[in-house]
Amino acid sequence: MASQFLRSTNSRYVAGVLAALGAGSALYTLTPQTVQAKSEVDAATIKKIEEAYAKLNGPEGAKCKSLLKKHLTKDVVDKLKAKRTKLGATLYDCIRSGVYNLDAGVGVYAPDAEAYTLFAPLFDKIIEEYHGFTPKQKQPPVDLGEGKTKEFPPLDPKGKYIKSTRIRCGRSLKGYPFNPCLTQDNYLEMEGKVKKAFAEYSDKELKGKYYPLDGMSKDTQKQLIADHFLFKEGDRHLQYANACNFWPKGRGIFHNNDKTFLIWVNEEDHMRIISMQEGSDVGKVLDRLIKGVPFSRDDRLGWLTFCPTNLGSTVRASVHIALPKLAARKDFIEICEKLNLQVRGIHGEHSESVGGVYDISNKARLGLSEYQAVKQMYDGVKKLIELEEKEK
Repeated sequence: MASQFLRSTNSRYVAGVLAALGAGSALYTLTPQTVQAKSEVDAATIKKIEEAYAKLNGPEGAKCKSLLKKHLTKDVVDKLKAKRTKLGATLYDCIRSGVYNLDAGVGVYAPDAEAYTLFAPLFDKIIEEYHGFTPKQKQPPVDLGEGKTKEFPPLDPKGKYIKSTRIRCGRSLKGYPFNPCLTQDNYLEMEGKVKKAFAEYSDKELKGKYYPLDGMSKDTQKQLIADHFLFKEGDRHLQYANACNFWPKGRGIFHNNDKTFLIWVNEEDHMRIISMQEGSDVGKVLDRLIKGVPFSRDDRLGWLTFCPTNLGSTVRASVHIALPKLAARKDFIEICEKLNLQVRGIHGEHSESVGGVYDISNKARLGLSEYQAVKQMYDGVKKLIELEEKEK
């Protein structure tokens, strides 16, 4: 098992994490033992699934353009409505968020790892359309860009456009389902494991403090919000995905002393690992992330995540950037999409731009390595800056 772990020249930085979590508990894969559950789905749940299909395709869902609506065909419903994972998740658990949130772009979540195989007739179609990744493809070998970070000199050395840069990835722990199927004890057990791991960080660039949300003081909360570190209870998409149970038990935030390396515990994924700093030095941000990532991955889909849009490398490299001339164009979003870039507001998904500043990142995560995901953002943003400077 140890041979499957990331072979890193910076392995000394993650030794404490591996020791605390254990080699086995850091790997969460889809295994050959994943088979269809034998337990039957109750009639009430099947009725909910059928009603969900009817809603998406009725008057109420007329304006819905989600990938869920597109790929949840009658045939798929009939194939999957009576299936249940070993942990008890049904098709309804996968689709409920998109059924309640008809404005969702994707509309599905995986309640546990097995959902990706058991409900493959739905997930595979959505994954293929979103990532361009077919069921026969496999995630490329791990490439975190070690030794290549100098290929990313600052994009905006004069600080004219880019305010800050961040790179984040998601991780899941073996032996635990995703949020909808977690018990309160699961949350607390995972929190205990990662707290121990954080305490054993010895590298000065990673060493820091863990802040549990449960019982957090007002002063600490205020400071973390001011630092733009604190995540809040899930938005409506996560709420309807049943992903916010037992809040705030087992949730927390770790950050290093320099406030440039951050880990969210049990927000959307089990862990969100984030490297960030002011300015546009993508290479430096990536270099720091490499030091803090100790986990391995699934053979076909890469690292498994609650939301299928984050599968694969799980890497989302982004900048907060002001492009006043280019952003004023009606085809701004279209330009970004052609460069494989995703545009969000500065407070993340489902938020708006503030002061003309946008959060722009790579769109693809699956089917390309971690290094390639960062390069996709880097090359795309470089082109946006060139276009901005050509605008009159």
